[in-house]
Amino acid sequence: MRELKIIQPDDWHCHLRDGAYLSRTVPDSAAIFKRVIVMPNLTTPITHPSAAKKYRERILNAVPEGNDFEPLMTLYLTDETTPHVIAEAKASGIIHGAKLYPQGVTTHSEAGVTKLEKIYPTLEAMSEHHIPLLIHGEVNDPAVDIFDREKYFIDKILTQLVKNFPSLKIVFEHITTKDAVLFVEESSKNVAATITPHHLYYQRNAMFMGGIRPHYYCLPVLKRQEHQLALIAAATSGNPKFFIGTDSAPHAVTRKESSCGCAGIYNSPTALALYAEIFATQNKLHKLEGFTSLYGADFYGLAHNQKTITLREISKNVPETLSFGDETIIPLKAGQSVKWDII
Repeated sequence: MRELKIIQPDDWHCHLRDGAYLSRTVPDSAAIFKRVIVMPNLTTPITHPSAAKKYRERILNAVPEGNDFEPLMTLYLTDETTPHVIAEAKASGIIHGAKLYPQGVTTHSEAGVTKLEKIYPTLEAMSEHHIPLLIHGEVNDPAVDIFDREKYFIDKILTQLVKNFPSLKIVFEHITTKDAVLFVEESSKNVAATITPHHLYYQRNAMFMGGIRPHYYCLPVLKRQEHQLALIAAATSGNPKFFIGTDSAPHAVTRKESSCGCAGIYNSPTALALYAEIFATQNKLHKLEGFTSLYGADFYGLAHNQKTITLREISKNVPETLSFGDETIIPLKAGQSVKWDII
Protein backbone atom coordinates (compact mmCIF):
# COMPACT_ATOMS: atom_id res chain seq x y z
CA MET A 1 0.00 0.00 0.00
CA ARG A 2 1.74 3.16 -1.22
CA GLU A 3 1.67 6.48 0.59
CA LEU A 4 2.75 9.89 -0.64
CA LYS A 5 3.28 12.99 1.49
CA ILE A 6 2.99 16.30 -0.37
CA ILE A 7 2.53 19.98 0.35
CA GLN A 8 -1.19 20.74 0.55
CA PRO A 9 -2.44 21.41 -3.00
CA ASP A 10 -4.20 24.46 -4.41
CA ASP A 11 -6.83 24.53 -7.15
CA TRP A 12 -6.07 27.19 -9.77
CA HIS A 13 -9.48 27.01 -11.48
CA CYS A 14 -12.73 26.30 -9.65
CA HIS A 15 -16.41 27.23 -9.84
CA LEU A 16 -17.93 27.56 -6.37
CA ARG A 17 -21.25 29.03 -7.54
CA ASP A 18 -23.17 31.12 -4.97
CA GLY A 19 -25.98 31.20 -2.44
CA ALA A 20 -27.10 27.88 -0.97
CA TYR A 21 -24.73 26.02 -3.30
CA LEU A 22 -21.74 27.29 -1.32
CA SER A 23 -22.63 24.92 1.53
CA ARG A 24 -21.72 22.07 -0.84
CA THR A 25 -18.86 23.42 -2.89
CA VAL A 26 -16.83 25.29 -0.28
CA PRO A 27 -16.48 22.46 2.27
CA ASP A 28 -15.71 19.99 -0.53
CA SER A 29 -12.90 22.18 -1.86
CA ALA A 30 -11.66 23.18 1.59
CA ALA A 31 -11.33 19.51 2.60
CA ILE A 32 -8.51 19.14 0.05
CA PHE A 33 -7.23 22.50 -1.16
CA LYS A 34 -5.70 25.41 0.76
CA ARG A 35 -6.42 28.02 -1.94
CA VAL A 36 -8.65 28.14 -5.02
CA ILE A 37 -8.87 30.58 -7.89
CA VAL A 38 -12.59 31.34 -7.91
CA MET A 39 -14.25 31.81 -11.28
CA PRO A 40 -16.34 34.99 -11.62
CA ASN A 41 -19.07 33.79 -14.02
CA LEU A 42 -22.01 33.91 -11.65
CA THR A 43 -25.51 34.65 -12.94
CA THR A 44 -24.58 38.27 -12.26
CA PRO A 45 -20.89 38.29 -13.23
CA ILE A 46 -18.25 39.59 -10.82
CA THR A 47 -17.05 42.58 -12.83
CA HIS A 48 -15.80 44.92 -10.08
CA PRO A 49 -13.60 44.52 -6.99
CA SER A 50 -16.45 45.59 -4.73
CA ALA A 51 -18.57 42.67 -5.99
CA ALA A 52 -15.60 40.33 -5.60
CA LYS A 53 -15.19 41.44 -1.99
CA LYS A 54 -18.83 40.65 -1.17
CA TYR A 55 -18.63 37.31 -2.96
CA ARG A 56 -15.46 36.46 -1.04
CA GLU A 57 -17.25 37.17 2.23
CA ARG A 58 -20.08 34.81 1.26
CA ILE A 59 -17.53 32.10 0.47
CA LEU A 60 -15.69 32.58 3.77
CA ASN A 61 -18.97 32.31 5.65
CA ALA A 62 -19.35 28.79 4.20
CA VAL A 63 -15.87 27.60 5.26
CA PRO A 64 -16.03 24.94 8.00
CA GLU A 65 -14.89 26.12 11.41
CA GLY A 66 -11.18 25.68 12.00
CA ASN A 67 -10.33 25.43 8.29
CA ASP A 68 -7.98 28.07 6.82
CA PHE A 69 -9.29 27.81 3.26
CA GLU A 70 -8.52 30.88 1.13
CA PRO A 71 -10.54 31.94 -1.93
CA LEU A 72 -8.50 33.86 -4.49
CA MET A 73 -10.84 36.16 -6.35
CA THR A 74 -11.00 37.07 -10.05
CA LEU A 75 -12.80 39.60 -12.22
CA TYR A 76 -14.99 38.89 -15.24
CA LEU A 77 -13.83 40.90 -18.25
CA THR A 78 -16.40 42.61 -20.45
CA ASP A 79 -16.16 45.10 -23.30
CA GLU A 80 -16.68 47.82 -20.66
CA THR A 81 -13.89 46.80 -18.26
CA THR A 82 -11.60 49.81 -17.97
CA PRO A 83 -7.95 50.23 -16.95
CA HIS A 84 -9.25 52.11 -13.89
CA VAL A 85 -11.10 48.97 -12.75
CA ILE A 86 -7.87 47.01 -13.11
CA ALA A 87 -6.05 49.57 -10.97
CA GLU A 88 -8.78 49.23 -8.34
CA ALA A 89 -8.47 45.46 -8.54
CA LYS A 90 -4.76 45.64 -7.82
CA ALA A 91 -5.30 48.04 -4.94
CA SER A 92 -7.94 45.77 -3.40
CA GLY A 93 -5.38 43.10 -2.60
CA ILE A 94 -7.90 40.30 -3.19
CA ILE A 95 -7.94 40.06 -7.00
CA HIS A 96 -5.51 37.50 -8.42
CA GLY A 97 -6.60 37.40 -12.06
CA ALA A 98 -9.10 38.57 -14.65
CA LYS A 99 -11.04 36.07 -16.74
CA LEU A 100 -11.54 36.29 -20.49
CA TYR A 101 -14.68 34.55 -21.68
CA PRO A 102 -15.26 35.10 -25.39
CA GLN A 103 -18.96 35.96 -25.46
CA GLY A 104 -21.25 32.93 -25.55
CA VAL A 105 -18.48 30.33 -25.34
CA THR A 106 -19.60 28.60 -22.12
CA THR A 107 -21.87 28.82 -19.07
CA HIS A 108 -22.75 32.41 -18.09
CA SER A 109 -20.50 33.93 -20.74
CA GLU A 110 -23.19 36.08 -22.33
CA ALA A 111 -21.57 39.22 -20.93
CA GLY A 112 -18.12 38.19 -22.17
CA VAL A 113 -15.81 40.05 -24.52
CA THR A 114 -17.10 40.39 -28.09
CA LYS A 115 -13.81 41.40 -29.69
CA LEU A 116 -10.41 41.33 -28.03
CA GLU A 117 -9.30 44.67 -29.47
CA LYS A 118 -11.97 46.39 -27.40
CA ILE A 119 -10.09 45.61 -24.19
CA TYR A 120 -6.51 46.22 -25.36
CA PRO A 121 -6.10 49.19 -22.96
CA THR A 122 -7.39 46.98 -20.16
CA LEU A 123 -4.94 44.22 -21.04
CA GLU A 124 -2.13 46.76 -21.02
CA ALA A 125 -3.20 47.83 -17.53
CA MET A 126 -3.24 44.19 -16.41
CA SER A 127 0.31 43.81 -17.67
CA GLU A 128 1.42 46.94 -15.80
CA HIS A 129 -0.28 45.85 -12.55
CA HIS A 130 0.86 42.22 -12.82
CA ILE A 131 -2.64 40.77 -12.88
CA PRO A 132 -2.74 37.51 -14.89
CA LEU A 133 -5.15 37.02 -17.75
CA LEU A 134 -7.07 33.76 -17.37
CA ILE A 135 -8.44 32.53 -20.69
CA HIS A 136 -11.21 30.20 -21.74
CA GLY A 137 -9.48 29.48 -25.03
CA GLU A 138 -12.21 28.70 -27.52
CA VAL A 139 -14.12 30.57 -30.18
CA ASN A 140 -17.91 30.70 -30.29
CA ASP A 141 -18.36 30.40 -34.04
CA PRO A 142 -20.99 27.98 -35.38
CA ALA A 143 -18.88 27.61 -38.52
CA VAL A 144 -16.05 26.06 -36.46
CA ASP A 145 -16.44 22.44 -35.34
CA ILE A 146 -16.76 22.21 -31.56
CA PHE A 147 -13.78 19.83 -31.42
CA ASP A 148 -11.61 22.37 -33.28
CA ARG A 149 -12.50 25.53 -31.36
CA GLU A 150 -9.47 25.47 -29.09
CA LYS A 151 -7.00 25.07 -31.95
CA TYR A 152 -8.80 27.81 -33.90
CA PHE A 153 -8.53 30.12 -30.88
CA ILE A 154 -4.80 29.46 -30.67
CA ASP A 155 -4.20 30.09 -34.36
CA LYS A 156 -6.45 33.12 -34.83
CA ILE A 157 -6.44 34.89 -31.47
CA LEU A 158 -4.00 33.66 -28.82
CA THR A 159 -0.87 33.69 -30.97
CA GLN A 160 -1.40 37.36 -31.78
CA LEU A 161 -2.38 38.22 -28.20
CA VAL A 162 0.90 36.84 -26.87
CA LYS A 163 2.83 38.83 -29.45
CA ASN A 164 0.98 42.06 -28.65
CA PHE A 165 1.37 41.72 -24.87
CA PRO A 166 4.65 39.89 -24.24
CA SER A 167 4.88 40.89 -20.56
CA LEU A 168 1.28 39.91 -19.73
CA LYS A 169 1.01 36.74 -17.67
CA ILE A 170 -1.47 34.36 -19.28
CA VAL A 171 -3.04 31.16 -17.97
CA PHE A 172 -4.49 29.10 -20.80
CA GLU A 173 -7.11 27.35 -18.72
CA HIS A 174 -8.34 23.76 -18.94
CA ILE A 175 -6.40 22.96 -22.09
CA THR A 176 -7.67 19.95 -24.04
CA THR A 177 -5.50 19.44 -27.12
CA LYS A 178 -1.97 18.54 -28.12
CA ASP A 179 -2.00 21.86 -30.01
CA ALA A 180 -2.45 23.74 -26.74
CA VAL A 181 0.30 21.71 -25.07
CA LEU A 182 2.72 22.59 -27.88
CA PHE A 183 1.73 26.26 -27.82
CA VAL A 184 2.38 26.56 -24.09
CA GLU A 185 5.67 24.68 -24.31
CA GLU A 186 6.93 26.95 -27.06
CA SER A 187 5.71 30.22 -25.51
CA SER A 188 7.59 32.42 -23.07
CA LYS A 189 7.68 31.86 -19.32
CA ASN A 190 4.69 34.23 -19.03
CA VAL A 191 2.35 31.61 -20.54
CA ALA A 192 1.17 28.64 -18.48
CA ALA A 193 -1.78 26.25 -18.53
CA THR A 194 -4.08 24.37 -16.18
CA ILE A 195 -5.20 20.81 -16.85
CA THR A 196 -8.32 19.21 -15.37
CA PRO A 197 -8.62 15.69 -13.96
CA HIS A 198 -11.44 14.80 -16.35
CA HIS A 199 -9.48 15.76 -19.46
CA LEU A 200 -6.64 13.56 -18.21
CA TYR A 201 -8.85 10.65 -17.20
CA TYR A 202 -11.32 10.53 -20.09
CA GLN A 203 -11.51 11.05 -23.84
CA ARG A 204 -14.59 11.90 -25.86
CA ASN A 205 -15.91 8.33 -26.15
CA ALA A 206 -16.90 8.61 -22.48
CA MET A 207 -19.78 10.89 -23.50
CA PHE A 208 -21.28 8.23 -25.76
CA MET A 209 -20.72 4.84 -24.11
CA GLY A 210 -24.04 3.04 -24.43
CA GLY A 211 -25.91 6.30 -24.95
CA ILE A 212 -25.62 10.00 -24.23
CA ARG A 213 -23.92 10.56 -20.86
CA PRO A 214 -24.55 14.21 -19.92
CA HIS A 215 -22.43 14.11 -16.76
CA TYR A 216 -19.32 13.84 -18.93
CA TYR A 217 -20.29 16.91 -20.93
CA CYS A 218 -18.07 19.91 -20.26
CA LEU A 219 -16.59 22.86 -22.14
CA PRO A 220 -14.08 22.65 -23.61
CA VAL A 221 -15.49 19.27 -24.62
CA LEU A 222 -13.50 16.04 -24.15
CA LYS A 223 -11.28 15.31 -27.14
CA ARG A 224 -9.75 12.33 -28.97
CA GLN A 225 -7.36 9.93 -27.24
CA GLU A 226 -4.32 11.46 -28.97
CA HIS A 227 -5.07 14.75 -27.21
CA GLN A 228 -5.71 13.02 -23.88
CA LEU A 229 -2.30 11.34 -24.12
CA ALA A 230 -0.61 14.68 -24.89
CA LEU A 231 -2.22 16.19 -21.78
CA ILE A 232 -1.07 13.29 -19.62
CA ALA A 233 2.48 13.67 -20.92
CA ALA A 234 2.43 17.41 -20.19
CA ALA A 235 0.92 17.11 -16.70
CA THR A 236 3.37 14.42 -15.59
CA SER A 237 6.42 15.95 -17.28
CA GLY A 238 7.54 18.15 -14.40
CA ASN A 239 7.34 21.19 -16.66
CA PRO A 240 6.29 24.07 -14.34
CA LYS A 241 4.21 25.63 -17.12
CA PHE A 242 1.51 22.99 -16.45
CA PHE A 243 -0.36 22.81 -13.16
CA ILE A 244 -3.58 21.80 -11.49
CA GLY A 245 -6.90 23.45 -12.26
CA THR A 246 -9.92 21.23 -11.67
CA ASP A 247 -12.52 23.36 -13.44
CA SER A 248 -14.96 21.78 -11.02
CA ALA A 249 -18.27 23.17 -12.30
CA PRO A 250 -21.39 21.91 -10.55
CA HIS A 251 -24.89 21.83 -12.00
CA ALA A 252 -27.96 20.23 -10.44
CA VAL A 253 -29.11 16.94 -11.98
CA THR A 254 -32.16 18.62 -13.48
CA ARG A 255 -29.93 21.04 -15.39
CA LYS A 256 -27.61 18.29 -16.62
CA GLU A 257 -30.26 15.74 -17.57
CA SER A 258 -32.42 17.92 -19.80
CA SER A 259 -33.11 18.59 -23.47
CA CYS A 260 -30.36 21.24 -23.34
CA GLY A 261 -28.04 20.09 -20.58
CA CYS A 262 -25.46 22.40 -19.00
CA ALA A 263 -21.73 21.96 -19.52
CA GLY A 264 -19.75 21.22 -16.39
CA ILE A 265 -18.39 18.37 -14.27
CA TYR A 266 -18.36 18.41 -10.47
CA ASN A 267 -15.04 16.88 -9.51
CA SER A 268 -13.86 18.62 -6.32
CA PRO A 269 -14.33 15.54 -4.07
CA THR A 270 -12.45 13.19 -6.44
CA ALA A 271 -10.02 15.44 -8.35
CA LEU A 272 -6.89 14.84 -6.28
CA ALA A 273 -7.46 11.07 -6.26
CA LEU A 274 -7.77 11.04 -10.05
CA TYR A 275 -4.64 13.14 -10.52
CA ALA A 276 -2.78 10.73 -8.23
CA GLU A 277 -4.03 7.73 -10.21
CA ILE A 278 -2.92 9.26 -13.51
CA PHE A 279 0.54 10.08 -12.17
CA ALA A 280 0.84 6.60 -10.66
CA THR A 281 -0.02 4.88 -13.95
CA GLN A 282 2.79 6.89 -15.58
CA ASN A 283 5.24 6.05 -12.77
CA LYS A 284 5.44 9.78 -12.05
CA LEU A 285 4.10 10.02 -8.50
CA HIS A 286 7.29 11.83 -7.52
CA LYS A 287 6.20 14.69 -9.79
CA LEU A 288 2.66 15.04 -8.42
CA GLU A 289 3.63 17.57 -5.74
CA GLY A 290 5.06 19.99 -8.28
CA PHE A 291 1.92 19.84 -10.41
CA THR A 292 -0.55 20.15 -7.52
CA SER A 293 1.28 22.23 -4.94
CA LEU A 294 4.21 24.21 -6.34
CA TYR A 295 4.01 25.33 -9.96
CA GLY A 296 0.73 27.23 -9.76
CA ALA A 297 1.81 29.16 -6.68
CA ASP A 298 5.11 30.01 -8.37
CA PHE A 299 3.37 31.30 -11.49
CA TYR A 300 0.99 33.48 -9.46
CA GLY A 301 3.86 34.72 -7.30
CA LEU A 302 2.50 33.28 -4.07
CA ALA A 303 4.24 31.38 -1.28
CA HIS A 304 3.99 27.61 -1.09
CA ASN A 305 1.60 26.25 1.50
CA GLN A 306 3.09 25.21 4.84
CA LYS A 307 0.86 22.26 5.67
CA THR A 308 1.25 18.81 4.16
CA ILE A 309 -1.19 16.01 3.40
CA THR A 310 -0.65 12.28 2.97
CA LEU A 311 -2.24 10.31 0.14
CA ARG A 312 -2.69 6.56 0.47
CA GLU A 313 -3.37 4.13 -2.35
CA ILE A 314 -6.62 2.72 -1.03
CA SER A 315 -10.04 2.22 -2.61
CA LYS A 316 -12.75 4.71 -1.69
CA ASN A 317 -16.34 4.64 -2.89
CA VAL A 318 -17.83 7.78 -4.41
CA PRO A 319 -21.50 8.51 -3.55
CA GLU A 320 -24.11 8.20 -6.29
CA THR A 321 -25.41 11.69 -5.49
CA LEU A 322 -24.66 14.66 -3.26
CA SER A 323 -26.90 17.39 -1.88
CA PHE A 324 -26.69 20.70 -3.71
CA GLY A 325 -28.71 23.37 -1.96
CA ASP A 326 -32.28 22.07 -2.22
CA GLU A 327 -31.27 19.98 -5.22
CA THR A 328 -29.02 17.04 -6.09
CA ILE A 329 -25.73 16.80 -7.93
CA ILE A 330 -23.84 13.85 -9.39
CA PRO A 331 -20.08 13.97 -8.76
CA LEU A 332 -17.44 12.65 -11.11
CA LYS A 333 -17.02 8.85 -10.62
CA ALA A 334 -20.41 8.64 -8.92
CA GLY A 335 -21.20 5.11 -7.76
CA GLN A 336 -17.66 3.99 -8.57
CA SER A 337 -14.45 3.97 -6.58
CA VAL A 338 -11.25 5.97 -6.66
CA LYS A 339 -7.87 4.45 -5.89
CA TRP A 340 -6.37 7.13 -3.64
CA ASP A 341 -7.55 8.98 -0.54
CA ILE A 342 -6.22 11.51 1.96
CA ILE A 343 -5.47 9.97 5.35
